[in-house]
Amino acid sequence: MSDDNVEIKDGMKIRKLTELRTNTAKAYEEAMLSRVEEFKVKNKNESQFNDVIQNTIVQAFSSLLDIKLQVDKVLGEENLKKVHKVINEILLTGL
Repeated sequence: MSDDNVEIKDGMKIRKLTELRTNTAKAYEEAMLSRVEEFKVKNKNESQFNDVIQNTIVQAFSSLLDIKLQVDKVLGEENLKKVHKVINEILLTGL
């Protein structure tokens, strides 16, 4: 892309674009998509062990969150505030 410098009366130089190619964005998009595909293929051949561990951890956190939400519903708002107060007192006592 060629450019011309234009100087305005304040002395600041501004770059004026004289040519803009429309196929540049398409070329960048194709390059990014090919890199994504390359990493996808590369990671597919990696060990399945990491995927199993990650899925197990995510499922464990999801289960814990579901249990917490169910306990919150069962306790109700007033009892939940009492439980939070007790937990805060226990944590502050430990400090």
